[in-house]
Amino acid sequence: MSGRTRLALCAAVATLAASCALLPLVSPTTWLFQAAFLVAVQTGVGAVARRVPLARPLTIACQAVVGLLLLTLIFAREQSIGGIIPGPDAFRHFGELLRSGAEDVGRYAIPAPLTPGIRLMIVGGVLLIGLLVDALAVTFRAAAPAGLPLLALYSVAAGLSDGATDWLWFLVAASGYLMLLLAEGRDRLSQWGRVFAGAARGRDRDSGGAVAPVRTGRRIGMVALGVALVVPLALPSLKGGLLDGAGTGVGAGLGNGNTISAVNPLVSLRDSLNVDEDRQVMAYRTNTDDTQDMYLRIVALDDFDGTTWRPAQRHITGVPDSLPTPAGLAGSVRRTEIETRISAADWYAQDWLPMPYPATRVKIKGSWRYEPVGRTLVGDHGQNTRGIQYDVKSLIVQPSAEQLATAPEPSPSLKREFTKLPRSLPAVVAQTARKVTAGASNHYEQAVKLQDYFAVRGGFTYSTRVQVGSGPGAIARFLRDKQGFCVHFSFTMAAMARTLGIPARVAVGFTPGSPQADGSMSVGLRDAHAWPELYFEGVGWTRFEPTPNRGTTPSYTQSDTPSGENPVAPGPSLSSTAAPSTAPSASESCSAALRKLEGCPSRSSDALAVSRDDGPPWYRILAWTLLGLALVVVPLTPMLWRLRSRSVRLASGLHAPSALSPARTRSRSSRPGEQYAGDLEATVLPGEASPDRAAEMAVGHTLSVWRELTDTAWDYGIVPDDALTPRGAAERIVRLGRLDSPSAAAVHRVAGAVEQVLFARQPRPEPGLVDDVRTVRSALRSGVGLRTRVRAVVAPRSALRVLWAVADRWTDLKIRWATRWTALLHRPSDQQTRG
Repeated sequence: MSGRTRLALCAAVATLAASCALLPLVSPTTWLFQAAFLVAVQTGVGAVARRVPLARPLTIACQAVVGLLLLTLIFAREQSIGGIIPGPDAFRHFGELLRSGAEDVGRYAIPAPLTPGIRLMIVGGVLLIGLLVDALAVTFRAAAPAGLPLLALYSVAAGLSDGATDWLWFLVAASGYLMLLLAEGRDRLSQWGRVFAGAARGRDRDSGGAVAPVRTGRRIGMVALGVALVVPLALPSLKGGLLDGAGTGVGAGLGNGNTISAVNPLVSLRDSLNVDEDRQVMAYRTNTDDTQDMYLRIVALDDFDGTTWRPAQRHITGVPDSLPTPAGLAGSVRRTEIETRISAADWYAQDWLPMPYPATRVKIKGSWRYEPVGRTLVGDHGQNTRGIQYDVKSLIVQPSAEQLATAPEPSPSLKREFTKLPRSLPAVVAQTARKVTAGASNHYEQAVKLQDYFAVRGGFTYSTRVQVGSGPGAIARFLRDKQGFCVHFSFTMAAMARTLGIPARVAVGFTPGSPQADGSMSVGLRDAHAWPELYFEGVGWTRFEPTPNRGTTPSYTQSDTPSGENPVAPGPSLSSTAAPSTAPSASESCSAALRKLEGCPSRSSDALAVSRDDGPPWYRILAWTLLGLALVVVPLTPMLWRLRSRSVRLASGLHAPSALSPARTRSRSSRPGEQYAGDLEATVLPGEASPDRAAEMAVGHTLSVWRELTDTAWDYGIVPDDALTPRGAAERIVRLGRLDSPSAAAVHRVAGAVEQVLFARQPRPEPGLVDDVRTVRSALRSGVGLRTRVRAVVAPRSALRVLWAVADRWTDLKIRWATRWTALLHRPSDQQTRG
């Protein structure tokens, strides 16, 4: 195995070793095998390109193109051209996968599921790191800087992971990098000869004296690894670093500042409320006229650590045919079962399924799982809501105030789980809760007083411009400033309810939306909402609405706490009196009566219609057009170059001087295709090889025709032999091509003309050489199969001369610049010597 091949293998192993640090972050770990295969193919392409050899930039470009084709084959096969060539749809699909992967990274706890987006991010990232490591360590022979991309890959994993085996992944990654450095050192030492062979005779002598220093390097590396693993244990730890705020659970918070941390699943709840265009998220039809309480619930956040609310880690099961009776709901509570058909927008990709609560039956296609405690459905194996349609049966639970007021205490286990509070919660939260609920005789009265405090009496202002962040004093700051939006109100009320011993959690989803002229309901981005759910034995989890000017106040909370609102009137999302920032979807000037008469369109439908008519901008059309042309032209480049070279070579004698190029000044007999006459082409200089212009044109024309004949034979499978004279090369072409007598005579005439212009005292032109080449080409074409004929046209072997020419020019450029740089460096010393 050559030194460069060994170095390439070590670079691939080092990349995969560093990527092992990502294993604790995602489950299952099957992505590693896929990444290993892609890195192996990419490494093999680089090894082949370096043996051609190609210029360094071309080698890296070939690896990058092959990597892109492999990613297209795996992740965007259906959107690509021919299953492997990426087109506009494939790149658009890549963008969607990366966007969904970024959302999944913030949504799931560690280990996150291997969704298609996360898999593309990991596999594509490892492949990119592998390309950088191979380019630095192997192509540019600089293994030490290759540690930078390896460090970047390891740092991302180490910053997110917080497990007991982190030291193991550091050891694996460091060992891979050390192996890469040793491979480079061994390759460099092997080029020094036997300088160190005296101390390592015998078996060390076979390796050129490089084994002893390599062994020393291994020992140094092992000591360095030991120091890196042991020394940090004796040093004080530093917290609060760049990646320290990643956290766990379903995701990180929104924004920053010392307010309340809003976690996913609505990663940008505040941004959704502030959008300029209220895009439609979903539409639904239901068999009830009372839609003011039709909140579409996505997920319940029931784990509170003082900084963040998130869904607790729970087991999920298959979706049952009929969902069990909601926990705590007694038979004496009035309820009505309704049916709803929901259609999600094509762009809306949510892993949790929006449903009315509590659902009793869900009919949906795809891979979905059921979480019993929160009564939610979550997508499995990358399943999401994009463009799906599903049917839900759910209950409208209508408890009375008396049933809520006389509710018994819940079970100790449920109360212990849903009233748990962290010690970091500021004392002002519990103090304010007791002050606000003073005089209440039961948990129901306490809950109503809390709701009334936020929505009516407390002086709070609804605003979506408030920053959302994290911190132990977040709720205390909100209680002090009294300004926020639904996240602040719901999170704070749930925390205060827990301080009073009331089981509480936060639900995230959408308000009912806006009625449309066709009888359906439209839910837009501005309908995104969060609200608290409090548990009462005999009724179950019960919705409250503390956010002013949002949603609807439940009727069972209005008997004892007048709010100044009509209990049966729809809330801001259905009325025309709210401000634009607080009215998610409803039109501000269109009443329900006008909608029934189709007197006004919905804002969502208008926005969609406008966006549908505009079309893509001109620069995007131009970009995709250029990309399409590139995808068509690039594969045909060898054929186009071959057609062009044939037309130039077989042109009349007026074009012959163009073949007399003095650029080729050295022999390249190590490469096939450089014939004897071709190597002497550079020696035919104007003014030396011929006494006049006519002789010069004859030489150039004859040599060009000979080059075309040998390249034609090469295209049809007869590789040129540099050791042969023109006459010997002609005999070889006739024999291997099995040419008939007229074609064989044509080959010999061209070869004789070459010998005549090269060795005659007075070169003279030979007529009919172009016709002879065409005769030979027709004979060679008729003697091979269809596959060889197609390859000779579409992918001619002689097109390899282009790559050689580029490599030669690159080498000439380096020599020229090195010569100039050396002359510049030695110029001062020359002047001093003359002085």
